[in-house]
Amino acid sequence: MIKQEIAEIKKLLTPKKCSIDRICGCYVDGEKNKKTQFSQAFLSLPEEDMFKYFEILRKSLSGSIGKNLLNLEFPLASEEAGGTQEFLYRLKQSGLKDDALLDQFYDMIISNYEYVGNYLILLVHDSYDVPKRTSDGIENEDASEEVYEYVLACVCPVELSKPGLSYNPEENAFQNRIRDWVVSMPQMGFLFPAFNDRGTDLHGVLYYTKDGEDLKDGLVDAILGCPLPLSAGSQKETFHAIIEETLEDTCDIEMVKNIHEKLTEMVEEHKIKEDPAPLILDKNEVKTILADSGVSNEKLSHFEEHYEETAGEDAQLYVSNVMNGKSFEVKTPDVVVKVKPERTDLIETRVIDGRQCLVIALDGTIEVNGITVRKSLADEEADDME
Repeated sequence: MIKQEIAEIKKLLTPKKCSIDRICGCYVDGEKNKKTQFSQAFLSLPEEDMFKYFEILRKSLSGSIGKNLLNLEFPLASEEAGGTQEFLYRLKQSGLKDDALLDQFYDMIISNYEYVGNYLILLVHDSYDVPKRTSDGIENEDASEEVYEYVLACVCPVELSKPGLSYNPEENAFQNRIRDWVVSMPQMGFLFPAFNDRGTDLHGVLYYTKDGEDLKDGLVDAILGCPLPLSAGSQKETFHAIIEETLEDTCDIEMVKNIHEKLTEMVEEHKIKEDPAPLILDKNEVKTILADSGVSNEKLSHFEEHYEETAGEDAQLYVSNVMNGKSFEVKTPDVVVKVKPERTDLIETRVIDGRQCLVIALDGTIEVNGITVRKSLADEEADDME
């Protein structure tokens, strides 16, 4: 799923667009006991409760694609009888009205979700009449092409509210506030089936994780049965390791600048094309970037070996995960220098008095600790001579 498709589903989680027909939940305590369960028509909820649920459900479709939101594909075996996809399909088809299926789903989560504390397992069922969209992006609500039926599930911690003082109007006094059990924003969730190309994709699922570095592998394997990609942080570390291992002794500042500039060019071209899909690199694209950055054929001769050993033959890396789009950073044990990603031309290396130095062009206004300073007289005289 791309951003626009995720946004289209999120719009359904609002009072104006809502077509959710059922909501179910199971409250689990820290000892993995089911404290209570509920199942009811969503539109029968009080308006205040609906707004709170909308907020939680929308959060499970938020974040960066490739970091918090992962497009996963089901293995073929999972679609056979008894497989994870086949189970989720039956759950969806039941409209969340089959108590036995719901109990089985809750038990699967409880058995595999590692969490110290209370939490709420929440599910909703919806059927969305997908409006036909013209070539210029205008939706025709009266021309539905298909019905997208889906289940959205998430797991939310339930925690005690913080202690404090509150005002009691009856007593006209400030008193110790009564601490309540409050449902927090979800830590994980998923949308099944995926909404790809604005239609039902039973072979895919959109998975949400609050922490991009904690993908909860065991839970995903038990509930979804889909292979997980590298986490966002692992993708960055992997990309760095591939560069260092490939370049070896030629991995200097200038070479890393070249690679950064090539990535920046790719991002800019991607923006110009207005391609809604995230920018992803595979093995061949990474090799092309290195070659275009000036890496020698000799070094590239072992690239594929390094890539497969470090990332895996079919691993894909999101540019948003491997590249810092906010700054270009040079770091030593004592100094950190950051410049805008598109202004790496301001940085160069020189050997001065036998030492390798980082030289930064000081153009325009200069501030030191917030104080505007002038160039030294020698610098100004040099500028005048030029």
